[in-house]
Amino acid sequence: MNRAAQRVSRLAPTIFTEFTLLAQKAGAVNLGQGFPDFDGPEEVKQAAIEAIRAGTNQYAAGPGAPGLRRAIAAHADRFYGQQLDPETMISVTSGATEALFDAIVGLVDPGDEVVMFEPFYDSYLASIEIAGGVARPVRLQPPDAAHANFWFDVEELREAFSPKTKLMLLNTPHNPTGKVFTRAELEQIAAICEEHDAVVVTDEVYEHLVYAPAKHLRFATLPGMAERTLSISSAGKTFALTGWKIGWAMGPRELRSAMQSVHQYVTFATSAPMQAAIAQALALPDVFFSELAKDYARRRDLLLNALKAAGLITLPTEGAYFVLAESRLPSDFEFCRYLTETVGVAAIPISAFYSAGHAHLAKPLARFAFCKKDETLAEAARRLLKLSTS
Repeated sequence: MNRAAQRVSRLAPTIFTEFTLLAQKAGAVNLGQGFPDFDGPEEVKQAAIEAIRAGTNQYAAGPGAPGLRRAIAAHADRFYGQQLDPETMISVTSGATEALFDAIVGLVDPGDEVVMFEPFYDSYLASIEIAGGVARPVRLQPPDAAHANFWFDVEELREAFSPKTKLMLLNTPHNPTGKVFTRAELEQIAAICEEHDAVVVTDEVYEHLVYAPAKHLRFATLPGMAERTLSISSAGKTFALTGWKIGWAMGPRELRSAMQSVHQYVTFATSAPMQAAIAQALALPDVFFSELAKDYARRRDLLLNALKAAGLITLPTEGAYFVLAESRLPSDFEFCRYLTETVGVAAIPISAFYSAGHAHLAKPLARFAFCKKDETLAEAARRLLKLSTS
């Protein structure tokens, strides 16, 4: 007998569970799941050790350790000129995924509609369904003769909004496409959201992984958007410490309070010593962040060269740490299973990032992660050469 609530019985296991297990069974180089196979800065790890030894081992304040909230506010001012009150406008969560869940559950009532671009990170749809909301996906179109990068039709976006629209989810830099939304695109989105009085939740976890000439613009800094935007980010991607699960949400008191009301009953508080360390990480000098982007651009190029040497057609990557390559088979799922089991390199089918009714609209593409050591990428490149002769 299935005793699960209907709202969760409809949720399938994540694609990452399936392909991680498949990669382990096949002994494949795992370029599927987006976590680094190297550690972050030694001084940040040392800061966590020192915090543990100093006795920072009990519950942190529910909204987040004051020192980290002040560091998040200083970071927002430093990089975006965004002024945030750390006492009333910032909450710390157990990763950005929790912040997204808290925000959606805290802001969306049953029947409310949520507009988002498709493909999307898989937790978005699950969170909307648990909240009782209705997803209204708008397709990001792949590059074509008129567009160098992924793009969207403004009229299609406008048509997705209705009197029932409560919220828009916006991810930039974007997973899985690597798109960084331009100022002009963000201004178009802002105008539509303002017209429909919609709240915007932005997922900006890859904010520092942006490759020239692209530039990340925080949506909340656009005219009129500060009062309707909840910005979400985290430490995991920037500092290669995904296992620490330190995320945060930033925005006006009303929106922050809505997500904080959920957070207090989900995890209540987040790891105290890790918060102390991330407060120091956010204060690292500018050169750390600029060199980080250059280093990831170098890793991106290593993977791009490997995929091209294997005869695969790749798409542009402006941000985040993923590269998309065209599938050799009509089904991207079958292609990724072939890559994992036969070639020995795991990737993720992009159709897994679409809603069930729209998966057939996805162009067959495989997503490869380049947040890996040079030797990992070199081994993947060696194995991928099998494709050039198969």
